[in-house]
Formats: sequence, C-alpha cells, structure tokens
Amino acid sequence: MTDLTDTVAGPLEGVRVIDLSTVVMGPYAAQILGDLGADVIKIESPSDTVRTGHYRTTPGMTPLNLNVNRNKRSVSLNLKDDTDRERALRLIDTADVLITNMRPGALHRLGLSYDEIAARNPGLVYAHAQGFRSDSDRAGNAAYDETVQAASGLVDIADRALGEPVYLPTIIGDKVSSLTIAYSVLAALLHRNNTGQGQLIEIPMTDTLIAFNLVEHLAGHTHVPETGPTGFALSMLKGHKAVRTKDGLACVMPYNPQNYRDFLTAAGRPDLAEDPRVNGDAIDSADHEDLAALLEVCAPALTTEEWAEVCAEHSIPMAPVLELDRAHDDPYVRDGHLLDTVEHPTEGTVRTIGIPLRFSATPGSIRRLAPVAGQDTEDVLAELDATAR
Repeated sequence: MTDLTDTVAGPLEGVRVIDLSTVVMGPYAAQILGDLGADVIKIESPSDTVRTGHYRTTPGMTPLNLNVNRNKRSVSLNLKDDTDRERALRLIDTADVLITNMRPGALHRLGLSYDEIAARNPGLVYAHAQGFRSDSDRAGNAAYDETVQAASGLVDIADRALGEPVYLPTIIGDKVSSLTIAYSVLAALLHRNNTGQGQLIEIPMTDTLIAFNLVEHLAGHTHVPETGPTGFALSMLKGHKAVRTKDGLACVMPYNPQNYRDFLTAAGRPDLAEDPRVNGDAIDSADHEDLAALLEVCAPALTTEEWAEVCAEHSIPMAPVLELDRAHDDPYVRDGHLLDTVEHPTEGTVRTIGIPLRFSATPGSIRRLAPVAGQDTEDVLAELDATAR
C-alpha cells in the first residue's frame, strides 16, 4: 500500500489551474499538471459524463473519474446560475491557467470566452480544446474520439493495413490532445513568465491527430510531386503483429539479417538461417511480408521467457505482451510503481496509475485522490472570500 505525499514540491508548485472541462481530454491534461505540482481546482457542472457509469461505492466515482481527476479539488458550481457563475469568474481571476473544452457558443453565452476572461485576468493562459478549428466550417460540430479518428485519417490507415475501417480500441484522439494541451500550457507559462503576457491557446483535436498521424504516414506524399503513396510501410505491413510463443504472446522484431539468422537458429531452424533473404547487407522491403509469416511460424518453438533470453543475448528487439488483467503483477510495472494500491477515503483500496516521469530535483507526486463531486466547494470558496478581504 502506497502512502500519498503532501510535502513534495513539484516543478509546477505555485501554479493554479482551473479545470473547466469534462470527460477525458481536458481533465487528463489538468491531472498531468496537478501531478507536476500545480494546484488544480475542478469546477464541476451538475453532471459530467465521466462520472456516469459503473461505480463500486459512491455515485459518480467511476474508474474513469478516479483515473483523470486526482490531484484536484472539486468545486460544484452551476454556471447557468448568476451567483455561481460570478464565483467561477472570481476563481478564474486567481488562476494562472484555465483549461476548457466547452463549445465556443456556450462560453460566449456564459461570459467565459477568452476576450471576456482576459479583460479580467490578462496574464491568464487560456487553453481551449475542441473537436475542430474555430475558424473552420466544422467549428460548432460535436466531436468524439471516433469522429476524430475518422477525420484525422486514422481509420483510413486501419482500413488499408487491416482490411477493416476499425477504430483503435483506445481513445487516442482525447489522450494525444491531452498531452498536447499539457505541453502547450507549459510553453505559454514560460512565455508569460518572460513577458507577463497571457494568451489563448486553441487545441483542435482533429488537427492535433492529423499532425500526429502524418509524422510517419505522410511518407511518399512528403515531396511534390509525390514519390509514392501515404502510409509508413512497416506499420502497414500485412502480418505486422505480435507472435504466439509456446506459452503466450510476444513482440519479436528482428531488424537486420543477423537478427533474423539468430532468431531462426534459436527456433531450431538453422536451415532457414541460410535463406538468401536473411544473408544480404540488409532486409529487402519486398521480403518483409514473407519474413513476418516466417516469424509467426517459428515463434512457438520457445516460451516467451526463453525468447526474452535469446533476444537479450543477440540484441533482437523483443517485449512480452503485457496482459492488462495481470499488469499489477508484472515485475516491470510493479517495480516502477506504475500501478500501486492506495487507500481512497470513500472508495477503499484502489489501484492508481503511476507518474511515468522522473525528475531528479522536482519529482511529481500524487497528493490527492480523485474527489467526490463538489467535496471541496466550501473550503475553496472560503479561501476565495478570505483573499478578497
């Protein structure tokens, strides 16, 4: 059982963040800033879909909520109520950063647009995340992770590589955008510290994921005229997948002829190690599919642990496939404190996702577990009133 820390000063100690966002994209970004030491105050509307779904003990305390709302204080305010909206504005006046994914129309109706907020707090870093650019004809459209996967070309990549227009089984658009929010806020804070000037940051999910996808998948369309199709050849390869070993699944990725020869010899097929395709100066891209099929056929010769030893000895890239249901028992996960248990004040013993970064001087920390909706309203508003005196 891990104890929470309340004395560790993270690199963002002294920075106040107002989290005026829902679901995952904004809340996860705000949580990252909280993990790095920021004082994050989450302004919760009467309902947030991240609190809807399965919970074990307390209504609203869903697994997803527990995973994206730690290191925050929760204040329940109804922004459609004049008194509560004024309280929210006063809180924003005290902030260094505001993160929101409300639609522009709603922000204007509530008097929470950037221009209106900047007039009160000109040093504020105002991060607005939404599905599409504000100056596009899609600006007001609803956006979900699946629509962003489609609009970004990710579904096209899946269709071409897998033969099915599937969505990735993870909310990648939300989470990539969360990371983008976090690093853009840090850059804007640095600019503000140098100049005293706040600014508006717009983070459109679709643009963010298009840029993310095209790093490698722009490929032959990088040049004009094109030198080939889009799509990163290795990632699009048929048979580009983990292989079944004697007792499980593993990623085994020979990258050069010697890797392949060592793999085939260890699999008990020295005859295949003599194949001309793995005895040249490099692997011909035309042979990748056939060699991937060969990996699949030969991998069951050894257990996953045996392959780990062979691959380590011969510098063949390899990793066992982590089974999420057993992740908490995995030595790498356990030793890195990536899934420790903690005692939540209302939910009992829970697993909390660790902080994946390591700072030598200013480490991040988990100081607060996800709050019950509105549990800090009284304390935060009392602080606000005290500072106004």
